[in-house]
Amino acid sequence: MSTLELRSLEKSFDQTHVIHGVDLQVAHGEFVVFVGPSGCGKSTLLRMIAGLDSPTRGDLLIDGVRVNDVGAADRGCAMVFQSYALYPHMSVYANMAFGLENAKVPKAEIAQKVNEAAALLQLDAMLQRKPTQLSGGQRQRVAIGRAIVRNPKIFLFDEPLSNLDAELRVSMRSELRELHQRLGATMIYVTHDQVEAMTMADKIVVLRAGRIEQVGTPQALYEYPSNVFVAGFMGSPRMNFLSAETARTAPSLRSWVPEAAKQVGIRPEHWMVCSSGEGLALQVKGTEYLGAQRLLHGLLADGTRIEVLIEGDRAPAAGDLMYFTARPENLHVFDANEQRLAQVNP
Repeated sequence: MSTLELRSLEKSFDQTHVIHGVDLQVAHGEFVVFVGPSGCGKSTLLRMIAGLDSPTRGDLLIDGVRVNDVGAADRGCAMVFQSYALYPHMSVYANMAFGLENAKVPKAEIAQKVNEAAALLQLDAMLQRKPTQLSGGQRQRVAIGRAIVRNPKIFLFDEPLSNLDAELRVSMRSELRELHQRLGATMIYVTHDQVEAMTMADKIVVLRAGRIEQVGTPQALYEYPSNVFVAGFMGSPRMNFLSAETARTAPSLRSWVPEAAKQVGIRPEHWMVCSSGEGLALQVKGTEYLGAQRLLHGLLADGTRIEVLIEGDRAPAAGDLMYFTARPENLHVFDANEQRLAQVNP
């Protein structure tokens, strides 16, 4: 078992309060992603779990045991950094074996662990190469292999793919998911990229300004965001927001926007073209070609900027007037405090 629990965890640097009473439970074998904008505290949380920073208050438990005062080397966590942190003068084999050698593990056992990890990561033919002879993706595999050979209780990843190009990031996301399935290990992954979080996580932890805004599966966060921040952060292209007053001007939407609502969210893919007597008038300002779809940019009558994903080859011209509505189940309504109201039922 490799479980993690954070209880009322706080962290301050001098007078700057960075983490504000975080509570979280991670089950054995979960792939949990911390996501949020820069400066939200996700890397600080990861460093506290690893033992590289100490909590100011609260408790951190691994497998039910409080580890606040346990050193990083003795926590059973292995961290993979954004920068790879490989020794350039050492071979791939030596980089992966280094930690085990320092721990006085027998040479035969080291060789077995390194060879097994290399086979798992398709590095068998590269064990004698130096890091400078490897691509970015191969270097990241070496860094992951160095973590695997330690057989840790928990893997910690701090934005490990941010140095890779877009195509390689996509393939490495799949490789990490497959690795997680093969190892069955508990993994905690930090990223600012919500698409990365959506495609990789069993459970997402959305952070803002050192606090947890919502915890849930990718689908739960996408379909039932708890507040305006989560609704706007999760999903690409991002959700559109319009005032409840504006939404009520559309006959097709009026009965579905409760009096308590102050803001309505509709995702770009959920708008539907309708007649002028049913929906909201949108003046087209431009479109982006996305292959099978186009992203339409426009303005509502009150000046609200809206994005709509449309199908087909024909692109509306700038200045065209179009009318859009949405199904009630695709409306997200929020109160004056930007908190979600009860889900609209058709």
